[in-house]
Amino acid sequence: MTDAPAGVIASAQQAAGTAADLRYRRILLKISGEALLGERQYGVDPAMTSFVAKQIGDVQAAGVEVAVVVGGGNIFRGMAAAARGMDRATGDYMGMLATVMNGLALQDALEKSGVQTRVMSAIAMNEVAEPYIRRRAVRHLEKGRVVIFAAGTGNPYFTTDTAAALRAVEIGAEVMLKATRVDGVYDADPLTHPEATRHEHLTFSEVLQDRLQVLDATAVSLCMENGLPIVVFDLHRAGNIRRVALGEPVGTRIDGGTAS
Repeated sequence: MTDAPAGVIASAQQAAGTAADLRYRRILLKISGEALLGERQYGVDPAMTSFVAKQIGDVQAAGVEVAVVVGGGNIFRGMAAAARGMDRATGDYMGMLATVMNGLALQDALEKSGVQTRVMSAIAMNEVAEPYIRRRAVRHLEKGRVVIFAAGTGNPYFTTDTAAALRAVEIGAEVMLKATRVDGVYDADPLTHPEATRHEHLTFSEVLQDRLQVLDATAVSLCMENGLPIVVFDLHRAGNIRRVALGEPVGTRIDGGTAS
């Protein structure tokens, strides 16, 4: 029997070590539609989408099962349309369709990176996406595919944050990652208040009582009821998703622990 080359053995050992070091084996990543804007004012920036796809591919290659919920704010915001006089339900449905467009764009970038991906929609559109079925979604994850959940919950009046929390609980994710433009939750907006202090840890109760605008209250309550931790982190720093999966202290962790 021919011995394997030393380099192959070393690579296999490194991969096994990385897998053994993982803190989370199944994650749900929530990305806002605005994250796909890049340097644009509207739509999808291919360079930014490719960057996000690479980060997802890296953590998936380390042995993490990855599900994604992407928003649609770069294309259409239902609440903004409602504020201008449009029926709220109609605006929300239009926003759901925008998330499908973003999901397809992210799927294209992932598959160009060699990552098998499935888009599952809460609104039936069989020509472009699979219908959302929980057991099928879990099976895709078990087979090493990235699953993108699109069209929110399929119902108006629910945000994509709530959809992300719901899907995370349904598929048995061990953590929900909330990708943002800043490296965690601050006591004030760090973009307008340079002196703002970042929280390393918060409890669900603190987020709800202080009305911190990191996620909507429904999403936080759902995570709290099901003991699902949330990590808020900076998406624009390469490798952050992988760092969270390895258990490194990245961003702000929100859970049911002792109040800070």
